[in-house]
Amino acid sequence: MALVPVAPAQAAALPTIQIVKIYYNSPGSPDFGANSSLNGEWAQIKNTTRKAVNLSGWTLRDKTNRTDHIYRFGAFTLGAGKTVTVRTGKGKDDARNRYWGRAGGTFAYIWNQTSDTGYVHNPSGKLVDSCSYNSSRVEWVNCL
Repeated sequence: MALVPVAPAQAAALPTIQIVKIYYNSPGSPDFGANSSLNGEWAQIKNTTRKAVNLSGWTLRDKTNRTDHIYRFGAFTLGAGKTVTVRTGKGKDDARNRYWGRAGGTFAYIWNQTSDTGYVHNPSGKLVDSCSYNSSRVEWVNCL
């Protein structure tokens, strides 16, 4: 009986940009949309490659079709293996944090407290990664 070598199963390739975590139930919420509470709600994405990725024109959004629930990256490069946190409220953008710039009370929150889906699209509009959750018992979801 001849033995035939079998190649190991290939693992699914990681997306270039991957949603790592969504913190959807910020400390103190529900409240009246204080900036500190809005910034306690965030999504973190990671560059899974060994090269920097230019995120200009990439988008992060939730399940709604509302245009104000779409965060569009401006001029920003995410280093190899690095993460960036996109916070809902206002603040000064830097290498680790980007700010959606939302304000205006309880309707300023992006992520629903019980269930939602986050999506990352490249500049061409192609879906690169998504992460869903369906629980009000915890504050965040690990998307890895």
